[in-house]
Amino acid sequence: MSLKDPTLRAHDPHRAIVTTTCFIANLHCPSCVEAIRESLNALDPAPESTAISIVAHSVVVRHSPYLSATEILGSLDATGFDVHSIFQDDKAVYEATQGRGTYEQVCDLPLRLERAISHWATLEGTGFCEENMRKKTVHLEQCEQCKAEQGGVVLDLNQNSTSNDKVQMTVATSPKHSSDGTISSQLKPSDRQSLASTESTSSPSTYKATLALSGMTCSSCVGSITHALEQLVSVHTVNINLLTNSGVVIFDGKHNIKGITETIEDCGFDASVEKLEDIEPIVSKYFPPNEQRLDKWQAVYTIGDMTCGSCAGHVTHALKSHSWVDTVDVNLIESSATVTFRGKEHLADIKESVESAGYTATLDSVNPANASAQEATTRTVSIRIDGMFCDHCPENIIRNIRESFKGSHKVDIKGPTLSLVSPILHIEYVPDPPRFSIRRVLDKIKETNMAFLPSVFHPPTIEERAKAMHAAERGRTLRHLVVCIVVTIPTFILGVVFMSLIPADSHVRQYIMTPVLAGNATRLSWALFLLAIPAYVYSAKSFHVRAFKELRAMWRPGSRIPMWHRFTRFGSMNMLMSLGTTIAFFASVAELALAATKRSSGSMENSYFDAVVFLTLFLLVGRFLEAFSKAKTGDAVTSLRGLRPNEAVLVAPETGDVKIATDLLEIGDVVRVHHGTSPPFDGVILDGSTNFDESSLTGESRPVKKEVGDYVYSGTVNKVAPVKMKITTISGTSMLDQIINAVREGQTHRAPIERVADTITAHFAPFVVIIAIMTWLVWLILGTTGAIPRDWRDEEAGGWALWSLRFAIAVFVIACPCGIGLAAPTALFVGGGLAAKHGILVRGGGEAFQEASSLDCIVFDKTGTLTQGGDPKVTDHAFANSQDPSLVLGIVKALEENSGHPIAQALVSFCSREGIYSPTISSISETPGKGLTGVLNVNGHAMKAIVGNEAHMADHNVCIPPDTMIALGSWKARGESIALAAVLSAETQDTWELACIFSISDALRPEAVGVVRSLKKRGIDVWMLSGDNATTANAVGAQVGIPASNIIASVLPDEKAQKIEDLRQTLTRPPKSTLFRIPLLSQRTRKTKRATVAMVGDGINDAPALSTADLSIAIGSGSDIALSSSSFILINSNLTTILTLLDLSRVVFRRVYFNFGWATVYNLVAMPIAAGVLFPITTGGKMGDHGMQIGGKHVRLDPVWASLAMALSSLSVVCSSLALRSGIPGVGFRARRDEAEAIVGDAGFGEDVERIV
Repeated sequence: MSLKDPTLRAHDPHRAIVTTTCFIANLHCPSCVEAIRESLNALDPAPESTAISIVAHSVVVRHSPYLSATEILGSLDATGFDVHSIFQDDKAVYEATQGRGTYEQVCDLPLRLERAISHWATLEGTGFCEENMRKKTVHLEQCEQCKAEQGGVVLDLNQNSTSNDKVQMTVATSPKHSSDGTISSQLKPSDRQSLASTESTSSPSTYKATLALSGMTCSSCVGSITHALEQLVSVHTVNINLLTNSGVVIFDGKHNIKGITETIEDCGFDASVEKLEDIEPIVSKYFPPNEQRLDKWQAVYTIGDMTCGSCAGHVTHALKSHSWVDTVDVNLIESSATVTFRGKEHLADIKESVESAGYTATLDSVNPANASAQEATTRTVSIRIDGMFCDHCPENIIRNIRESFKGSHKVDIKGPTLSLVSPILHIEYVPDPPRFSIRRVLDKIKETNMAFLPSVFHPPTIEERAKAMHAAERGRTLRHLVVCIVVTIPTFILGVVFMSLIPADSHVRQYIMTPVLAGNATRLSWALFLLAIPAYVYSAKSFHVRAFKELRAMWRPGSRIPMWHRFTRFGSMNMLMSLGTTIAFFASVAELALAATKRSSGSMENSYFDAVVFLTLFLLVGRFLEAFSKAKTGDAVTSLRGLRPNEAVLVAPETGDVKIATDLLEIGDVVRVHHGTSPPFDGVILDGSTNFDESSLTGESRPVKKEVGDYVYSGTVNKVAPVKMKITTISGTSMLDQIINAVREGQTHRAPIERVADTITAHFAPFVVIIAIMTWLVWLILGTTGAIPRDWRDEEAGGWALWSLRFAIAVFVIACPCGIGLAAPTALFVGGGLAAKHGILVRGGGEAFQEASSLDCIVFDKTGTLTQGGDPKVTDHAFANSQDPSLVLGIVKALEENSGHPIAQALVSFCSREGIYSPTISSISETPGKGLTGVLNVNGHAMKAIVGNEAHMADHNVCIPPDTMIALGSWKARGESIALAAVLSAETQDTWELACIFSISDALRPEAVGVVRSLKKRGIDVWMLSGDNATTANAVGAQVGIPASNIIASVLPDEKAQKIEDLRQTLTRPPKSTLFRIPLLSQRTRKTKRATVAMVGDGINDAPALSTADLSIAIGSGSDIALSSSSFILINSNLTTILTLLDLSRVVFRRVYFNFGWATVYNLVAMPIAAGVLFPITTGGKMGDHGMQIGGKHVRLDPVWASLAMALSSLSVVCSSLALRSGIPGVGFRARRDEAEAIVGDAGFGEDVERIV
């Protein structure tokens, strides 16, 4: 295999379907729902699906792009509904102005129900813009980052904004000293109005914030944060990850990040911004954004459906026809186009021009044209400087750097300013090693003062922050636990040992049971009360504080949480723990108060004070063990980052080999990689040859030969001799970094089953509270009415009320939503790490795992997937008797040089080896999927020629002799592709004559036969999709074991996606069987269950088909990693990795279902036991007159043991997921090495497989 540089562009996996959301004010009842559904179904084309919510006042329509938003709006309006707003893919495309039904473009309208309802509740309907202006004005008054460093500012805002959310402003410092000597700021009312009007005329940019969160303990916490953020008007999407204590929020307007963090803090959690990225908004097809014109821009588009050089020419010509386009660079291999143009408002025109030419275009990025070249070479570095001791040190450092580096080696100082408080210096420069590099900058800083210790500073990654938070949480829990243990020891001695082991007539026991201070309260009672205070107030503090913050966030003034949700979606595990310990503590306090007032015996033998201590102890032990175990599930990224070495051997011309930190290397540096070490970054070998072990990246343990000119990658290991290499990437851009980013991105995608867990845990706490209250009431009623014997109550103080509380407390404590919430994410995190170890990148996250675990059909592309791709070769050829071979080969070479198709490259390579005539091309055109047509200049005469497949010849009525048809048939029967060339007759100039025929081969992958056979054994239907002719495709299919009925041949590039869609709609899922082969579903039900279809391709030419399939698997090398949007990416090209992927997916999701079922059953069984359903059962005793046993020990789960059972619930789920790593049969995952070895061994299955195809 070979690993290449990143070239593959991302594509939207759902671009064929548009999702339109309409908010309707007068949507009231089921009759409205039916009227809307009938109205929309009458449209042409009809929507694929329609989801209507009376509660949300919304209509969600999934439909073809050919059905416009205007048609949907007209249909709803004609039916009599008041449409407030319409969104397509979370972008606003319509708003009703003041309820009069006029249309206007919406710049900053969020997809939020509250805004829709509020609009129609306001008669004038104009409050939104005013409210938005007010919020932004107030922000500028309060945000310190928007003010000058000292004093007040007077803002003179320029009306011509130069970006989406940035305002050009002239800042005039106008300090005004207040009475206390400080400087206050002034903002004129006119300036505020100017500010509001300026911001309201431009759309805010969309940003992606990566947040580091702390304080989350269970999935209820995740739900609380998600629900709170979704209420913010600027937020589009929220994705909170419990295991990494992180979150990703996509929102509008950079200034709103403060409101996001404050919202999280209001929910009772801590949040800090780890990373903030500007996301360029996708240009709307219906309403292009009203952006200000800029000078010159460079846009990069992903172009779909390009198959050859002619396609690239069509795109280039279509774009260059516009006067405002300066340059066009179409890259066929990357399926991309880079366009330099004037006027940013032409973005939509570029897309339309490409689509008019017959291709698809997706905006990938847009940047100022004059900045792109600089960004490609400029490096920004943060330097931490230790040893500064006074305020003049930062000034001296900056002055020395500016004086030392001028001209071409200039160093720019970036903000924030270097200071003693913030000793981080941010610089920007253009490296030119060995003459100028970061090493020289650090040397200059040291020369300023030998006490200065500069080093490259890296902000902590999200994994490092999560690790630090986990450690801090464990440390905090451990401190609370230590205090609780200290308190537990005397509590155990007094409450258990003395009361159980010391005889009643003992002087010691009589002493501690003697009333003291007041009433009948004994010394034991007061001692247990004092011991319980630190356990309840300090050790259980975290439970109380978080529960209080959750309630405060829900009930605070201005809360957006609906009143119904405040009673049905409140609380989390913290609240249940807090309620359990609180009720136990204050019930004991009440019992102590009764004893002190002589209203009870004061024995306190069954008080709850010891229960409070033991309960807190077991809760903290469980929390500590759970936190420790969860930290072990998400270390896949940390393991990958550990593959890069911290030091490298620099080959310096002046000093020879020098060992330096990898942070000090630059692109262009030469380093020496010794035996047993790893390259610091990716690069090219300059001297020597060796073998590298790339198993850490590809999963293949075999050594890979590397020679001069070959690429080597950070994370791989040199196994033989030292080599010199030139670095071509630095930190953040290497293949290892791309793999890390891919794994990290996959961890943010959640499986559908996780949404089920979220729904359950969101309502879990209210459900438990109701069950606990009902438990207390039932036992209280049974006791007070005499329905149960009096001797069942084993305590005097407090009567039946306090006695019944034991059951309620046990219910509070034992109920645990954590196990349900952790069932899926822990298993998926471990699965993602295992996939990375086997050379599989899980870009689709949990959803991709779930699809792969239930896969029914897999479709292979032929060229480059079942075959080796690479360099096909011409194996046979024949000329017509009347043609000059050298002229024919020259014509074929001249035409095929304009195509990037592998067959064209094979023809060019073959013709170049022959002695040929070289004509010049006058014009050329391509018929996609068929061939080329051109006019050539031969000795001053024009000659027309065509080269292509049989269909291309048939289109031009080329006559193929019978003996030639026999030869072609024999080639195709061997699985070879064919190409034909024809020229116009020199005599008649209207009849095409066949000139030459070629057979082109592409070797099958050695493992293809074994993989197809193994897939069939797993019950997966295998298909093949090919643009080749049916005979060749069937021959290849016969060799690998795919029947002709499962082969789709002669498919043009733009038809592949439709063929995949046809399979998705026509194939049905095979019936599932029980152990006794009894179908679980009826025949009628099975017909409604369509099959899950996967597409396996190279990720470039098969992009439309990959995006259409339920599951997309890209077989590629390093070049396919960076920008591919496939569900899974196989780093190595071995098809056996697909088997590992499917086995891993099934094992992971079996574990998810097991975890989910175990946690659910655990709660369903444990809660009734805690509620006392087994209490009537006694051990020992005798039968009484009432027919019940008396004098025995009742079966009851005390709150103390309930807390231990709760801890074991979540801990068992985490351990179950971690067990996947063990490799123990039936418990962990182990790749089927025997099967893989058998497949590889079968690679020598004769010449039929090695034969060219």
